[in-house]
Amino acid sequence: MTAETILASGQRVIRTEIEALDLLEQSLGPAFVAAVEAIVACQGRIILAGVGKSGHVARKISATLASTGTPSLYIHPTEASHGDLGMVTQGDILIALSRSGETKELDDLVTYTRRFAIPLIALTADETSALGRASDICLTIPDAPEACAETRAPTTSTTLTMALGDALAVAVLEQRGFTGDDFKIFHPGGKLGAMLRTVGDLMHAGAEMPAVQTGTQMPDALAVMADKGFGCLAVTEPQGSLIGIVTDGDIRRLVARGRMAMVIDEGMTRDPVTISPAMLASSALALMNEKRITQLIVTEAGKPVGVVHMHDFLKAGVA
Repeated sequence: MTAETILASGQRVIRTEIEALDLLEQSLGPAFVAAVEAIVACQGRIILAGVGKSGHVARKISATLASTGTPSLYIHPTEASHGDLGMVTQGDILIALSRSGETKELDDLVTYTRRFAIPLIALTADETSALGRASDICLTIPDAPEACAETRAPTTSTTLTMALGDALAVAVLEQRGFTGDDFKIFHPGGKLGAMLRTVGDLMHAGAEMPAVQTGTQMPDALAVMADKGFGCLAVTEPQGSLIGIVTDGDIRRLVARGRMAMVIDEGMTRDPVTISPAMLASSALALMNEKRITQLIVTEAGKPVGVVHMHDFLKAGVA
């Protein structure tokens, strides 16, 4: 095969799946609304089940729901037939995945939900299938051709199913008002966890805070700046409100002009850029890049409560 034929093969697959996704978008309707409303109202857990590739997709949908505030778990249909049906209780909802809707391994799970009045949402390509007919809500994916037409290996269908699962999860979290702060609780680790940390998690406060009052003599102020080691100094009124900031750059510019201020007020920049402890670390870093600054004073009610330096974001893995 030539490079051109290899690229053409990959592009054909992606184009086939994009076209199918367009069909899926257009097909969303009342059943999707009913499914979202049922999940939002659910007092138990959302149970996902599927076999083969559908099982892998079901696991992913379950993980997405769980990470966005909807208690969820995956159950293997065969294991369910050998005792794990006890994991499904009244108050739960079962979402069963099967492209054909005729997956025999799902039979015991489906029968169990019918016997105990547990809501069943089918996710299939055929609403007239056994699974579709048994369900309370049937979500259908377009019966689009698989990207591997020769073998009909699950390709387009798994992409559609996963996309529909993502659509459910996002619609549910938006209905619940699930926020970035909520999301952070379930993602404390890795790069994502770092990006979801707040300024309050990273800032230096208390005795580490570099601050002096207005009117402080320059030598004394510089001694505080050198001792704290952040390259900046917050200047406050006697009541504690922030009125300005002095940075290493400000001091260098004064020296370059051949003069040195007697008190800190003469060298400070008034009304500096500040942030709140609740701001996401990723947003604070973006602000630093936009303003071309390396440190920020953190304030609450106009008073400095901490300081963050670019190095803090690097150490936390945010940058």
